[in-house]
Amino acid sequence: MDRAALQRQVEALAEVEDGIRVIRLQQVHALAATNDCPIREVELAALEVGVVPWRYVRNLGTIGLEGQAKLLQATVAVVGLGGLGGYVTEALSRMGVGQLILIDGDVFEEHNLNRQLLSAETSLGTDKAQAARQRVAEINNAVAVTSHAEMATRENLSRLLEGADVVVDGLDRLPARLILQEETRALGIPMVHGSIAGFLGQVMTIFPDDPGLLSLYGEPGELPEQGLEAQVGTPAATPMAVAAWEAQEVVKILVGRGDLLRHRLLVMDMESGTIETLQLD
Repeated sequence: MDRAALQRQVEALAEVEDGIRVIRLQQVHALAATNDCPIREVELAALEVGVVPWRYVRNLGTIGLEGQAKLLQATVAVVGLGGLGGYVTEALSRMGVGQLILIDGDVFEEHNLNRQLLSAETSLGTDKAQAARQRVAEINNAVAVTSHAEMATRENLSRLLEGADVVVDGLDRLPARLILQEETRALGIPMVHGSIAGFLGQVMTIFPDDPGLLSLYGEPGELPEQGLEAQVGTPAATPMAVAAWEAQEVVKILVGRGDLLRHRLLVMDMESGTIETLQLD
């Protein structure tokens, strides 16, 4: 692909909207077809010459041209595609993260319908990984998806997470979360953790050298499979709120902006209407 020629084609099609040079979705798709290249490459070529794919214009004030390019060049793995993972996948697709690795070996069941974005009455029994892949394709065709319809384990995570810049914890089992942190640490990848229980939610960003979840649960041992959520349930709004925080932490890591929730645990109580940030060792 002749990058310079592609950039000239982009500039020839650019329009000005509110003082910003933009290129529309239909034109991006047409250039990708004409040049036989991924849609993401057209968007990157546009950003390199100061032309914004119109779909990302509302991102600019927060992350800028350079930040949008960083997102398009990034790879994020979402492990668990239920209540948290579905909303995280949705947000990252809309932001324009260029590659997603989506991991979940489960299928949708009726009790998922109250809170899981990717579930529907017509999708019961469907692989969550397959549904996530289809949802991303409906939202943003510039995003390349690798989906794995298998449960994350100590034995397969190093393979499944290959190439990821950031990993998102969308799991609902305590032992599995600790295994995920252990494996991301071994791979040198930051991980964004989130969990929910009733009106409560928590978020934390964990880099490979951070104690992370060990600060909360201690060394792996005889942990229960589930935490408080087994007693108080998981209503619809809580995963939406926690997933939004997780997605923003991912964006901050990738674009290098803002104060991360490292060594800090954000705790939201939607019943009392309070948010606290607890300092961890």
